[in-house]
Parts: sequence; structure tokens; C-alpha cells
Amino acid sequence: MVDVAAKRFLHGELQDLREAMVWKLDGVSEYDVRRPLTPTGTNLLGLVKHLALWESRYFGEVFGRPFPEALPRWDDDDQHGADLWATADETRAEIVDRYRRVWTHSDQTIDALAFDSPGHAAWWPNPEVKLFTILAHMLSETSRHAGHADILREQLDGSIGTVASRTKSQPDPAYWEARQAQIEDAARRAAQLDG
Repeated sequence: MVDVAAKRFLHGELQDLREAMVWKLDGVSEYDVRRPLTPTGTNLLGLVKHLALWESRYFGEVFGRPFPEALPRWDDDDQHGADLWATADETRAEIVDRYRRVWTHSDQTIDALAFDSPGHAAWWPNPEVKLFTILAHMLSETSRHAGHADILREQLDGSIGTVASRTKSQPDPAYWEARQAQIEDAARRAAQLDG
């Protein structure tokens, strides 16, 4: 019973993060959703594309239930890093729709298998895994990239939060300006004390 409840909880958390990732694209221009916002090229649409590819691998290939659509292989050197950005020919709708199809496929794997069902992640140093391990890993991976998306979206237009209903109750810009000034002041004073 504990395994069932834990699996349901972790699966629910993963779904919430998936929805947040897609929501982060709402209202962002085609240019801004794709453009590199860090020196390494991190961008909102690329994060969604990346999560779709890796989730399809983890809940598909690892458990002998491959995702039915052709996707780049993890061991294809020519495709290395291509999952982190969208080409001009790939539409936002295609990438989001693929991510949603991956969810459906992943959800079927999660629902069909027990928490201790074995899998094989060939790219891991210790490739013999259990569904629990992969579910926890994908929750961590998706959470990490949701955090990236939070920061990127805030840089683009100041939007914060994980769902649209929560953004309406956010403080006004004057609050954030005062908060930023307070934090900057603390940083400067700490630097003076340190040096």
C-alpha cells in the first residue's frame, strides 16, 4: 500500500511539473521562446524538447516499452545536444504536442509497472534500475528544468509562478524593486565586511 501511495504521489508531482513547463511557454513570442538566454544557449522551448526526449527514453526504452515515434538516439554523436533547442522548422505546437504524447506513453508505463519493476538504463554507470529510481530521477530532472524555466521566464517578462492562477496574486513591480534593492544592499554590506 505504501508503494502505491508513493507512486501516485510522485507521479502527481511529475504531472504538475510537466504542466508548469508547458505553461511557461504561454504568452511568449516565437523569438523569445527559442532564443538563447544564457551563454550555453538555454531557452524555454529547448527545455521542453529536452524533457520530452529524455522522458520518452526513461519510461520507454529503459523498460522495453519504446516510444512509438522516431526520436534521436542517446548514443548518436551527430545528435548530441540537438534536444536542447528547436530548429526553425520545428514548431512550438509540434514540440508541445510531442511532450504531451510522451506523457501519455510514460503514464502508461508508470501505471502498468510496479514500483520495483526492473529496467535497464544503458547510459548509466549502474544500468540496472527500478521504476522507483526512474520516477524519482525524472521528477528531479523535470524539477531542475522547471527551475531553469522559472528564471528564464522571469528574465523575459517578469512572469513568475508555476500556474496561471497564482500569477494574479503576485506583488506589484514596486514591491520587487524594493526587495531587489534590499538584497543588493545586504550583498554589498557583506562584501565590505569580507574584504
